[in-house]
Amino acid sequence: MRILILFFTCALLFSCQQEKKITKPTWLFGKWERVHNEADKRTYEFWENDFSGIGFSLQKNYTVFKETLHIITKNDSLFLQVTGVNENPTLFAFTQQTDTSFTAENKLNEFPTSIYYWKENGQLKASVANDEFSIDFVFDKMK
Repeated sequence: MRILILFFTCALLFSCQQEKKITKPTWLFGKWERVHNEADKRTYEFWENDFSGIGFSLQKNYTVFKETLHIITKNDSLFLQVTGVNENPTLFAFTQQTDTSFTAENKLNEFPTSIYYWKENGQLKASVANDEFSIDFVFDKMK
């Protein structure tokens, strides 16, 4: 009888544990164009429904910067993977997340060590930073 009670108690405890639900930021989806660019430069971020994205800058119709972005799950955690800037892909671990924002960090990367994305008043905003300085971005959704 004690074994049966122990079995049911363990079964009850394990069934009550909640699985960690991973929610990816769907509010990123779409095509975004940076506002307040330099006069002859245009910067864009395009995010697809599979959480892959591309960021690029054009100057006089020539690509002067390009990075590939992916939000991936690894060991039950979210990461922003950036490819095309460094020799190898760089992973930034999600350290904070809300319904309209996230912060991802990689303290071993020279720049940036942190990336913060948020949506505010219909705009996509981002900040890339290290301990010394930051660069801010504001994007409007393209039609």
